[in-house]
Amino acid sequence: MGKRILVAVIFVPLIFVILYGVSPQHPVVIPVVIAGLSMIAVHEALWSTGFVKHARVSGYSIALAGLIPFWVYFNGNEEGALAGLFLYVVLLFVEAIASHQTLTLAKMGGAFFLAVMIPFFLSSFVRIRDMQHWEYLIVLPFVAAFVSDAMALFAGMLFGKHKLAPHLSPKKTVEGAVGGFLGAIVGLLLYGVVLQFGFQHVVSYPKLALYGALGSVVSQLGDLSFSYIKREYGIKDYGNIFPGHGGVLDRFDSVIFCAPAMELLVRHLPAILS
Repeated sequence: MGKRILVAVIFVPLIFVILYGVSPQHPVVIPVVIAGLSMIAVHEALWSTGFVKHARVSGYSIALAGLIPFWVYFNGNEEGALAGLFLYVVLLFVEAIASHQTLTLAKMGGAFFLAVMIPFFLSSFVRIRDMQHWEYLIVLPFVAAFVSDAMALFAGMLFGKHKLAPHLSPKKTVEGAVGGFLGAIVGLLLYGVVLQFGFQHVVSYPKLALYGALGSVVSQLGDLSFSYIKREYGIKDYGNIFPGHGGVLDRFDSVIFCAPAMELLVRHLPAILS
């Protein structure tokens, strides 16, 4: 627990430095950071699990994951996406043919899925960065996911009795999930109070409550989804970059699912009205 708290004390201010200290002058920093996180996450998902122990296929997948955030940043067009995916798929099949059927379709499909899904979902931060009021919107995935995670942890420690998904995550409880759900709603409502009285914005509290509710649900689903992969391959953590937390996927599993959900909400159900 001490390591988790220490990492949070260092990591949370670093997020704010990147978002508000560096990116206003250098917007390209956001895709650079997202590309770096995506590449590490894809490496963890493919190589650390043992799912694809093929250096070149892993390398192609990591490279694709690093390019997607920049494709989004430069207002990616269909031709660029077609060229990149075509080259990637051709390289996959070249390796598969050369492997004499040891590189299976399942492994190629899994590599393709993870190499596209992880960076494209995380690129929601790049897309939000181009929106009006981005300064207040871009932290929504972190608020929803991290508050949900933290409150689920504390609620589970205090009240947890009924296991939520013991075959995937033995420590998670129904009481913890409920605590995370309610905590995220309260966290987003408090964030609305800060926006209204600290920055003079008109906000919709019902919509922010919905952000918190849906954000918590998809965050917890993301956590369980990547736990599913870990259990399938018999590993405890994806890595050890963050002491007490594990790898990038261990820390950002909830954010990977929460970021696109928040992007869709702010696009189609905006909570900051003026």
